[in-house]
Amino acid sequence: MRTFHLTWLSFFLCFFGWFGIAPLMPLVRDDLGLSKSEIGSTIIASVAITVLVRLLIGPLCDKIGPRKTYTALLVLGSLPVMLIGLADSYETFLLARLAIGSIGASFVITQYHTSMMFAPNVVGTANATTAGWGNLGGGVTQMVMPLILAMVLGFGVAETMGWRLAMVFPGAIMLVVAVLYWVFTTDCPDGNYDEMRKSGALKPEDDSAGAAKGMLAAVSDYRVWALFLVYAACFGVELTINNIAAIYFFDKFELSLATAGMIAGLFGLMNIFARTLGGVFSDKFAAKSGLSGRVKFLFMALFIEGIALVAFSQMEALAVAVAVMIVFSLFVQMSEGATFGIVPFVNRKALGSVAGIVGAGGNAGAVAAGFLFKSEALTYQEGLLYLGCAVIVCSFAALAVRFSAATQAEEKARFENAQAERLAASSGAQPVPAE
Repeated sequence: MRTFHLTWLSFFLCFFGWFGIAPLMPLVRDDLGLSKSEIGSTIIASVAITVLVRLLIGPLCDKIGPRKTYTALLVLGSLPVMLIGLADSYETFLLARLAIGSIGASFVITQYHTSMMFAPNVVGTANATTAGWGNLGGGVTQMVMPLILAMVLGFGVAETMGWRLAMVFPGAIMLVVAVLYWVFTTDCPDGNYDEMRKSGALKPEDDSAGAAKGMLAAVSDYRVWALFLVYAACFGVELTINNIAAIYFFDKFELSLATAGMIAGLFGLMNIFARTLGGVFSDKFAAKSGLSGRVKFLFMALFIEGIALVAFSQMEALAVAVAVMIVFSLFVQMSEGATFGIVPFVNRKALGSVAGIVGAGGNAGAVAAGFLFKSEALTYQEGLLYLGCAVIVCSFAALAVRFSAATQAEEKARFENAQAERLAASSGAQPVPAE
């Protein structure tokens, strides 16, 4: 449970640092003289770089363990967050945002580490909760960073210097949590990978240190790419809506910027419980129908997400639009939770590589959608309609995820054993070890 809380807290702070500059962009724009196109390019850059880093970070978890990997990412990622204030032109600001985008790979480590720590009967819930609570950082930063800026300006600092100093705060907190992560977590319940290799507790056949071999196995598995597409259609959509929701409500319904921002914030706040709910239902469906149950629920959640997005794009009344957006947000985040309710079972010996590729799919989807909404030829409403249709099509990719009879039987035995141990622990009885 120490690992559970430190993973979501670390992910929360990475999201906080990743999007910390977003609410300060009006000041940055005026200070550096950025155009709308240049601002759009920096946003795409901050999302695009994460695709590459997520692909690399998964195999690294297999090789050196999530503890070392997360600590290193927090330390290295804090540097561009704190130093973005040194930017004095579009080019240097773009490079800083590109570097900051690398901390989005923290998601892969979060899901990897939680998958290692929790049993099959609750891993979906655990993965979904750490990811959902971490995603909250992207919403909280919208509210907190302006307050930090106000505090800095209260000391008589000019606005052009204020936004630069304000960004030191999230970077410094990331350094503090890096120390906590190093001290209070282990790679898996039995200890750290390097110590287990030395003692022989980690058997060669169970060791994923051969990162290249694990990546090759993941890349050659069609199910991994099906989940890549699925995650692009849920997490990619969430990142996109986070970027355009406020301006959509501002333009479409002629609201004030503050009101539009508050309504847009409702979309992100659903992460408090919605992604966890996806993991819970994934575990519930698994209890009844095994791995195929997880797949069926994922398809259902993603399909409804697409329908809800199409409906949202057609709403003309504000109250109805907000209500439909809430429903849409619920199924977006449930789909995310359900996706990583399946990931731990695709290939246990290449978990890092699988999680890295699937996680990269989310950012790849955001990049593709970003170009869709950057086009001058389409309105935001038309873009949302086309995006919703794309999600409906992508939902069928979930049905391509199949498991062999042997794998299903093995995972069913693991699940039942975990359930038995849980019941025995709650009753005070001694569980019977599985053969």
